Amino acid sequence: MKNSEKIVFIGAGKLATVLAPALKGKRKIVQVYSRTNSSAQKLAKLLSCSYTNDLKKVSKDADLYIIAVMDEAIEKVASVLRLQGKTVAHTSGSIDMKVLKKISSNYGVLYPPHGFTKGAALGKNVPFCIEASNPKVKKQLTSIVKDLQGKIYYMNSEQRGKLHLAGVFANNFTNHMLVIADDIATEAHIPFEILLHLVNDVVAKLKQQKPLLNQTGPAKRRDNRILKKHEQMLKSNPRYLAIYKLISKDIQNS
Repeated sequence: MKNSEKIVFIGAGKLATVLAPALKGKRKIVQVYSRTNSSAQKLAKLLSCSYTNDLKKVSKDADLYIIAVMDEAIEKVASVLRLQGKTVAHTSGSIDMKVLKKISSNYGVLYPPHGFTKGAALGKNVPFCIEASNPKVKKQLTSIVKDLQGKIYYMNSEQRGKLHLAGVFANNFTNHMLVIADDIATEAHIPFEILLHLVNDVVAKLKQQKPLLNQTGPAKRRDNRILKKHEQMLKSNPRYLAIYKLISKDIQNS
């Protein structure tokens, strides 16, 4: 084991079930906490460590505490834990680092803007955004990312919040557009796989130039004839029609 630093994972959801196993053998993970006993037990068994579903029973003997719970639960965790002198870091993109201030004077953020699948293996070069209350914490979190073979970005809470917002557009909203595309294709008995080439093409182009330069389609060309035709097709679905009009107009205003 390269590093003798002891780690406790607060949370046993998607992120924890990917990060914790990726650190196994590189770091000593001593405990897992989860709100549900079964989730804590399942991850702890994989890591060969202890577990609890009671925040008041979280071990105070570790060096680093990684809080990987839902955003709305971070404040509750912070209101219970008191770990002065220990390093505490949450993994949220949208929550200010200072929410951890009462837990310890050593606090920070280890935020990976990445889509995690529960129990999946962590790939290389996953981006991790680090923010730290002091140089010691910065060094600790940097070392963790290096062990995970990730790519490090240092940024403050305001930048991270903007990144999280950008991520919603890039990931969540993009996927919702694909949900709509799938629905339209399915209704017409067209296999969705036909669209995958278009989707992959868009992603490939992003490696060459800015997204604005890749924009194409009837709205970009101001082809009103096609726009009206599409709108007519969507007349039976007012929700999709409203989305189509809004996005087409925004493309034209870009």
